[in-house]
Amino acid sequence: MADYIVKTTTGDVRGYERDGRIDFLGIPYAEAPVGARRLKRSVPKTPWEGIFDAKEYGNSPIQYNHGQVIGSEDCLTVNVQRPLTGDKLPVFVWIYGGGYNTGESSDDMYRGEAFVRDGILFFSFNYRTNVMGFYDFTTYPGCEWVDSNCGLSDQILALNWIRENVEAFGGDPDRITIGGESAGGASVTNMLVVPGVRGCFSQAIIESGLPNCVMTHEVARQNVDLFLEGMHWTPEELAEHLKKDDPRMFLPGHEYVQARHQYKNPGMFLPCPVIDDLLPERPIDALRRGAAEGIRLIIGTNKHEGTMFVHPENTGFPNSWTMVTEMVEKNGNEEALPALITHYHKEEEPFISFATDWAFEMPAVKVASAQSKWKHDVWMYRYELVTKTGVETGWKASHAFELPFVFEKPDHPFSHFQLEGEPAELFTKMCSEIHGDWVRFMKTGDPNADWGRFSKEAQNVRIYDRETRTVLLDRSEMMDAWGDFRFYEK
Repeated sequence: MADYIVKTTTGDVRGYERDGRIDFLGIPYAEAPVGARRLKRSVPKTPWEGIFDAKEYGNSPIQYNHGQVIGSEDCLTVNVQRPLTGDKLPVFVWIYGGGYNTGESSDDMYRGEAFVRDGILFFSFNYRTNVMGFYDFTTYPGCEWVDSNCGLSDQILALNWIRENVEAFGGDPDRITIGGESAGGASVTNMLVVPGVRGCFSQAIIESGLPNCVMTHEVARQNVDLFLEGMHWTPEELAEHLKKDDPRMFLPGHEYVQARHQYKNPGMFLPCPVIDDLLPERPIDALRRGAAEGIRLIIGTNKHEGTMFVHPENTGFPNSWTMVTEMVEKNGNEEALPALITHYHKEEEPFISFATDWAFEMPAVKVASAQSKWKHDVWMYRYELVTKTGVETGWKASHAFELPFVFEKPDHPFSHFQLEGEPAELFTKMCSEIHGDWVRFMKTGDPNADWGRFSKEAQNVRIYDRETRTVLLDRSEMMDAWGDFRFYEK
């Protein structure tokens, strides 16, 4: 790697030494999805001549960020961070979250300095979000030219590019772990069963993923119809707008969907991957038949995920028994309602618990059970730390609250918010336990000798809290209440 120049399958790239590591940032892994490639699946980048100067992160995908429109259609890049020395390094590939609607690999939270310090070769990449990545327009008149699952195709191509080039950057192709949180965790769940990434990794970490967050083409129309309503377009006008308009102008329609989708279809997810040739089967069903053969898995949730999503207005999940009833009845599951009411009526915050279990906890247990059924190594965790801020704000141990400890980000604004009034030792302790377990998993395939594997017979769960421990967690009552009822699958 003389002068920090690496030969990749798409051309030579130049990296830069920074703070004891080497960064290769903003490397194109696909042709820019612009012009005739808009709303088409990604294709490999044509090799370039000369040396690509990989000095800065690439453009973000188009999205709203703190009320501002950011990003570009030309956004498909990969980033590499590695130690100054070492070969055959264990590899971690991070897939950002953001509900398939926002997110970027350049986010300060998702930079891999702490992993590099611990001897890990760290990769991240951009994929298209919201309208350009996960809206399914394929069933509308005149949209025969549009592809489904554009954002999913980006993820598939990026993982293949990484696998093809991991040795060039000093990584061990037999020790690749992929991980992600929220929609990133859902993406990791999908990658476990997507045929197009077989052999690209051997381990996975799913943090607060949403394993059921996939749709049929028919269900996806429910959200796209709202998008059309928000944009004041007819179905017949859609194709021309998609071809010719500035895609940043599509964001108000996306905001309209976000504000109204729960009131139209309580419990339905926002636009996300659809079942098609790239993702032929729902992930939990595929895992049950052994589709993720040989993959070691860490999967877990946060105890109060729902506090981020359930609100009196503009709620992200059902916030009343009326909405829960409509969700159940719309899906022909009336027989489920008594058990769900009985289970959640006794909760202090029933709809927050309902959302936590429906979107995160219950399907995570199903994923763990499906994978462990095939005698694969599975470890489950639950993040339960409630800080002083968590109490004061009511967020408790909410969605994404483990991320500062995963990436060791003491100076990130989210870390300051979460840890205000807490002793500095708490941050150090939680990083040692969470980040430490992740690193051991990447290096050895086993996160912690005190963390028993999950199985049907021994449902061990690692509890990350002020006193971290492994317990046998009985969630049978919750699982019985939900059974195998299906929602918005047709």
